[in-house]
Amino acid sequence: MFYAQLPAVDAAQVPADGYLLDVREHDEWDAGHAEGAVHIPMGEVVARIGEVPADRRVHVVCRVGGRSVQVAQYLIAQGLDVVNVDGGMLGWEAAGRPLVTDGAGPAHVI
Repeated sequence: MFYAQLPAVDAAQVPADGYLLDVREHDEWDAGHAEGAVHIPMGEVVARIGEVPADRRVHVVCRVGGRSVQVAQYLIAQGLDVVNVDGGMLGWEAAGRPLVTDGAGPAHVI
């Protein structure tokens, strides 16, 4: 199902204590991600939907917004309160939001 008016927010509008679901691939996550984000790659969301909270708003993010739109549409269809993060992690980085890494070197978005 396609939602013409998919709920969305800019990276700067994601609350510091908001639930941020990062659906990028493992190498993208390792290079840099938002501290406190939850990582479930897009291809694993259906199998791991039980890990996504049903009792609070979920902010879905990917690199630029394409994958997160698809995941957000799916999660909304499952009855969850979901918004897409416009601009993805590139927008997050551009907004000056902090990044952390699980790897070596400075955190960055790839």
